[in-house]
Amino acid sequence: MGEIGRQLPVDRGRKTAVDLFCGSGAVTWGLKSAGFNVVGAVDVDETACATYHKNHPEVDLINNDITDVCPSHFKEAVGSCLDLLAVCAPCQPFSNQNQYRSNDDERARLVLEALPFVKELKPQLVFFENVPGLGRMPVCEELNDGLKSEGYFVSNPIRVDAADLGVSQRRQRMILIAAEEEAVLEKAIEISKLDPKSVFDAIGDLGEPPVGVKNAGNDPLHYARRHEAITIERLKHIPKNGGSREALPEHLQLNCHKGRNKNSFPDTYGRLGWGDVAPTLTTGCNDLTKGRYAHPEQDRAITLREAARLQSFPDDYQFAGNASEIAAQIGNAVPPVMMSSIAASLFSALPRVA
Repeated sequence: MGEIGRQLPVDRGRKTAVDLFCGSGAVTWGLKSAGFNVVGAVDVDETACATYHKNHPEVDLINNDITDVCPSHFKEAVGSCLDLLAVCAPCQPFSNQNQYRSNDDERARLVLEALPFVKELKPQLVFFENVPGLGRMPVCEELNDGLKSEGYFVSNPIRVDAADLGVSQRRQRMILIAAEEEAVLEKAIEISKLDPKSVFDAIGDLGEPPVGVKNAGNDPLHYARRHEAITIERLKHIPKNGGSREALPEHLQLNCHKGRNKNSFPDTYGRLGWGDVAPTLTTGCNDLTKGRYAHPEQDRAITLREAARLQSFPDDYQFAGNASEIAAQIGNAVPPVMMSSIAASLFSALPRVA
């Protein structure tokens, strides 16, 4: 692992940003869409970094454990002033879906690795994005104290939903913003909502995909998984446009669902509804057993392209890796359009570049 990107001359006339825990680059896409010049990024996942480099080859990307990265590495690229440090640490330690979450989870402390970068690069704004559970963890108090000790004003945790920010998906997130100036912080937290978009808005124009053959069509991500015959039979019994597994006759019910409360994992084998937004996409976003990921009408799970669109990735975004690795990158991402909406507020809050 090591440096992937090639460091190009920094455009001093634009507001700069560094993206920590950058993953496949969705946050960088959102920042760039809002006008930021992303000069550096860090992530430990090799496949996600390959995707990042495909889409953001100009960024100085370090593929390494953040604890082994010296913050001064970006000093030359940043110059005298970094405008924004974006920090989207792994959310699994704080997620309600993680039944084993613990204050002792070492991953929970990764968010504190942003503090050395804050101290060294002295950004005007620091932006954190994570699941709402982070705000209830002791590490959040440590983070606040660390930022305040460096002279920053820190917002209260702010809950946002991707569905309110132009994404065809319910995705509850928490953001935290810190700024060197209180007036800048007050402007940065003023995030404008956008009109909701439905599942139909996102994927309604996509044709029926080929089955099981990755490159049979024009889009390498738009192909359907090859389901077993019993899976197809189950899907035929689930009502179109939002139906659930409650409609399954007893002989088609999964053994793990029989006798259980109907509210226990209710979305598995469920269909998306055309007029609604999608539920939160996870790393199993093209797997019927992982959530409400069946197509609204066709008897199949959604394709990787449909999942990417519901997560608001543009069609020209390129992904590296196999199908499960791509699904994980899509599910782990901050929705790009959501990030673009937030980044617009961050951008406008900063003083104009001289």
